[in-house]
Amino acid sequence: MPNSSRVSLIVLAAGQGTRMNSDLPKVLHRVAGAPLLHHALRAGMALEPQHVVVVTGHGGEAVAASARDFDETASVVVQEPQLGTAHAVAQAAPILAEVPGDAIVLYGDTPFIREDTLQAMRDARARHAVVVLGFEARDPGRYGRLITRGEELDRIVEFKDASAAEREITLCNSGVICAEAKLLFQLVAEVGNANAAGEYYLTDIVELARKRGLSAGVVVCDEAETMGVNTRAQLAEAEAAFQSRARAEALENGVTLTAPETVFFAMDTVVGRDAIIGPNVLFGPGVTIESGAEVKGFCHLEGCHISRGAQVGPFARLRPGAELAEDVHVGNFVEIKNAILDEGVKVGHLTYLGDAEVGEQTNIGAGTVTCNYDGVMKHRTVIGKRVFIGSDTMLVAPVRVGDEAMTASGSVITENVPAGALAVARARQVNKDGFAVRLMEKLRAVKAAKKDNT
Repeated sequence: MPNSSRVSLIVLAAGQGTRMNSDLPKVLHRVAGAPLLHHALRAGMALEPQHVVVVTGHGGEAVAASARDFDETASVVVQEPQLGTAHAVAQAAPILAEVPGDAIVLYGDTPFIREDTLQAMRDARARHAVVVLGFEARDPGRYGRLITRGEELDRIVEFKDASAAEREITLCNSGVICAEAKLLFQLVAEVGNANAAGEYYLTDIVELARKRGLSAGVVVCDEAETMGVNTRAQLAEAEAAFQSRARAEALENGVTLTAPETVFFAMDTVVGRDAIIGPNVLFGPGVTIESGAEVKGFCHLEGCHISRGAQVGPFARLRPGAELAEDVHVGNFVEIKNAILDEGVKVGHLTYLGDAEVGEQTNIGAGTVTCNYDGVMKHRTVIGKRVFIGSDTMLVAPVRVGDEAMTASGSVITENVPAGALAVARARQVNKDGFAVRLMEKLRAVKAAKKDNT
């Protein structure tokens, strides 16, 4: 019986993915804003593994960096040359061969294995030394076939090596395997390459285990979980599958989606109950929306937090570091980046707030810009509580506006504004009587002369 508190992950991510027709390693192509590799790691993390080993090959440095972006404690090993899945797993032996507990082999290009499926495999280890994840395929195609005898798994046959009768079997191999780590590496060391492809197949460990008198079993999951990504078309299918599932889960959890088919979630999007999401909203990574907030149509959100009762959009963009407190209103054509908006702030339209802090109940007029970049460095703007920023105000950072202050419309604020003060920073208006008419007559004459000369 397995020790339920001890499990390690081995994630195979060495493939080049030539059918992707890309310079980017296959497992770094994105679904829902995250690399395929991260989806696989996320599923495995639900088991709280004591060790994570990622096996890289093609584009190894980039894959290793991505793995550590997700889990900085992950170990990375290199498979070179790439001689098959058993050979890939063997690269993890120096790290895991003597580690107590189970090991589960996952694949970086198979993003949708569910957490409860992996837990079912661990539970099945109470009955079997080796557990394989299988699925009933609508079209078995070139998948490996699972050959069973009653409730026991006898062996796995790769399509290339299968007989005509074996190819009629619809119970297929996902490639995901769970076994005690020590046993796994012992079996892998015995795998040969006497097959049609001349590769060392991980699937051979089932037959090797049986020869030792050990039991092997199958956990069956829905075919959709085993979707692999090998082409651009399959990448698009994976994106569609993720979005369909994410929308259904959001609706089930009490989120209102007014046009679900037009909303696109990221892998880590969090939306609270009774939030309302309008049409054509795109979530990038790192977005949290609290219960009762509303995001109107055609918004793009990334790396931001929207609190209860806040309203955003339509046509707003929130970039990384945007923090909206309760009852904030951000209107159309507003962009916010690395800025904190306290409770009740109103930013109605046509405004950019970058590298800023805005105090509670402050009103930001249309056309306001925090001029935060001097061409080399970014600078911060701090606006106090209950401030009124007039329309078309340019706030040249670094600058501070005190509580209950005001800026006159059209001002260019380059100095701090004391609390309670009105800042006026614009040239005096001068009206020249009749000048507009005379100027237009002159310009029309010049235009007419040019036309006559042609």
